[in-house]
Amino acid sequence: MSRQLEVGDPAPKFSAVAVGGDYTGDGTKVSLRDFAGKNVVLYFYPKDDTPGCTKQACGLRDAWGELSKRAVIFGVSVDNADSHRKFIEKFSLPFPLLSDDDKKIVGDYGVWVEKSMYGKTYLGAERSTFVIGPDGKLRAIFRKVKPEEHVDVLLAELR
Repeated sequence: MSRQLEVGDPAPKFSAVAVGGDYTGDGTKVSLRDFAGKNVVLYFYPKDDTPGCTKQACGLRDAWGELSKRAVIFGVSVDNADSHRKFIEKFSLPFPLLSDDDKKIVGDYGVWVEKSMYGKTYLGAERSTFVIGPDGKLRAIFRKVKPEEHVDVLLAELR
């Protein structure tokens, strides 16, 4: 197992299809390097259109006016682009979602972890947020963030 990422580490590079926000239609392939010089937020969540993930996404939507001035924000899950489109449309999400169906980004960021529910263990995405500074280094890491606290934590970091 590789070591866990820490604040100050270079952010792992990524390339994925972005759906929603400024990326309409079938989506657009984006990479971390496309946002050099800007704050970038990657918030990882387990699954589109589930209660906690919906609460988290709608919180970001409701604070979008302030958040969008401070950072480029992407939600990331292993759901495919079609699932993302439906989630975005159903809840009028103004920000893009990255499709990581090959699990490369969740692996590189160390958020593809063993979880358990009802006595069964499985692999899934840990609800975590990474703030990448304009220099490409990790500025903040929030692991196991609670959906109802996510926006406040993020705004405090980006102020």
